[in-house]
Amino acid sequence: MMKRLGLLSPLAATLCNLLIAYGAYFLARVIYFCENYSFFSQGLSFSYIMEMMRGALVFDTSAILVTNIPYFVLMLFPLHFKETISYQKLCRFIFLLINGLALAINLCDAVYFRFTMRRTTTTVFSEFSNEGNLGGIFMTETLRHFYLVILFVFIVWAMYRLYRLSPLASHHSPLKWWHYDLATLLSLAAFAPFVVAGIRGGFTTAVRPITISNANQYVNRPIDAALVLNTPFSLYRTIGKAVFVVPDYFRDAAEMDAIYSPVHVPNDSVPMMKKNVVVLIVESFGREYIGALNRTLDNSRYQGYTPHVDSLIAKSITFSHSYCNGRKSIDGMPSILSSIPMFVEPFFLTPASMNHVSGIASLLAGEGYQTAFFHGAQRGSMGFQAFARSTGFQAYYGREDYDTDSRFGGDDDFDGMWAIWDEPFLQYYATKMSEMKQPFMTAVFTASSHHPYVIPEKYKDVYPEEGIIIHKCIRYTDMALGRFFQTASRQPWFKNTIFVLTSDHTNLSDHQEYQTDLGGFCSPIIIYEPGVTDSQPEVQQKIAQQIDILPTVMGRLHYPKPYFGFGIDVLNTPAEDTWAVNYLNGIYQYVKHGHVIQFDGQKTKAVYALTDSLMQHNLLTSHPSPLTSEMEREVKAIIQQYMSRMTQDRLQP
Repeated sequence: MMKRLGLLSPLAATLCNLLIAYGAYFLARVIYFCENYSFFSQGLSFSYIMEMMRGALVFDTSAILVTNIPYFVLMLFPLHFKETISYQKLCRFIFLLINGLALAINLCDAVYFRFTMRRTTTTVFSEFSNEGNLGGIFMTETLRHFYLVILFVFIVWAMYRLYRLSPLASHHSPLKWWHYDLATLLSLAAFAPFVVAGIRGGFTTAVRPITISNANQYVNRPIDAALVLNTPFSLYRTIGKAVFVVPDYFRDAAEMDAIYSPVHVPNDSVPMMKKNVVVLIVESFGREYIGALNRTLDNSRYQGYTPHVDSLIAKSITFSHSYCNGRKSIDGMPSILSSIPMFVEPFFLTPASMNHVSGIASLLAGEGYQTAFFHGAQRGSMGFQAFARSTGFQAYYGREDYDTDSRFGGDDDFDGMWAIWDEPFLQYYATKMSEMKQPFMTAVFTASSHHPYVIPEKYKDVYPEEGIIIHKCIRYTDMALGRFFQTASRQPWFKNTIFVLTSDHTNLSDHQEYQTDLGGFCSPIIIYEPGVTDSQPEVQQKIAQQIDILPTVMGRLHYPKPYFGFGIDVLNTPAEDTWAVNYLNGIYQYVKHGHVIQFDGQKTKAVYALTDSLMQHNLLTSHPSPLTSEMEREVKAIIQQYMSRMTQDRLQP
């Protein structure tokens, strides 16, 4: 029996040595903390430290498993010549080389942190690519921090002493080689899924591969995310992610600012109105599905799939042209809540996600608002909790919180794939807001109108299959929104609230008008204020986009301080000055003056009239217009502002 167990000893030795790597990462984090104690000492408590350590374990696991893949292959792949002392010593050398290098990188970054206040990413290589004195700087800092060199040598020595050689290296198995091969292959097969899950950050379908922005899920302050992360993870997760390259369209910053600036400086003297703000981000709820916004579709016969939202629009302000700023859920969050569009790559997935970012929640929290974000999926799903926390939401309510509230159905209301069904979760949302102190700012992200496009069993006869597969889900979510507003209308806070309803992005389409380059970005933006008498419900003949939501809400509240946002206050901007921008496969689309230009970063490739809903007639050559050069100049200013501010961490006024 012992001899058979001996077949598994390479796996056992590998797992034991992995614990040594975890210990090295832990010690590196302790040193990182001590070296920069003054930055991290604020607001520390035992529970907070434990929360950060819980997050650190996730990121350390990912980094350790990625970097040690060569070691795993050497240890676990069935090779007969592994059964020698010299081979096992080679494995030990590879292990120490990999994890010693990771330790050195972490310790070096402990010194560099105070200059950047975040973990180093691959942008550091481009940042210092033209510097010729790096060797001297490195030697100077090495001498200045000699104690880190001593600690490095000691930890590597301890790793060497604690390392376990495989017993098979000195005790050949008497069993047949095919037994050995089979057992080793089974060990490798059993180990592989755990490696994949560890690298991704979890097993579930709701977890995408974690990125550096997910560290915000575990911290109260953005700066503390550096303690949760480790530098090897930050480096390898940003390889190939140097997406923000600053163009040189404008050499004069003043000229660029005169054309476009994302810094908003209020100029009215009206006292701030501290009304509640409620933002509903509805999954995949594209403009196409809404009958009230498509009166001319299908030769004016189109009814849509949203009778409850249609009735809401009859009491609201919306816009003749409205767009999302990305095509994914992770694009929608920054666009809607922080006025940051998606250019080139999702903001979540870039090193810039660790910049100092503001948002509706943080701005209003500074004015005494209570803030909370709601999403019916498990905590950590899609990185929403991390982003919400980093942008000022004081509380986060997810599936786990819903499950523990005895007033609701718990996990019986889970859709089996993503989240709690929209109908019960929106009721939970309304109930929780009634428990909050006014004024409050909240946002909810729904989930049911999403792949795999199913609805609760009890509604399958109510909302049967029709049109395309998403339509029944849209009807279900529309009903859930209707019930939400019915419940909200009975609450004492209802008439003191600004409601904004939009979608994260668009989805399946059965109309060509919504399948074009621009049509695929058509999302509703609906502003509903049940307690106002100074504005009439209407569809304004303006262009609006998700990044306009933050400035528009700030304008509506008469927020008195300067703030940052790439969009505009669309309600207080003349129609001819409203615009929208988005990015699609290397092309920037800029909408203004009844046209859209497609700009590839160097030149305009096409111009279409918005009345050309199928985008069939490129006007660039057939009908050249001075508006084209004006629009190109404006989109260049937007791009350069975006890229320069992202790379320089200037997302503040």
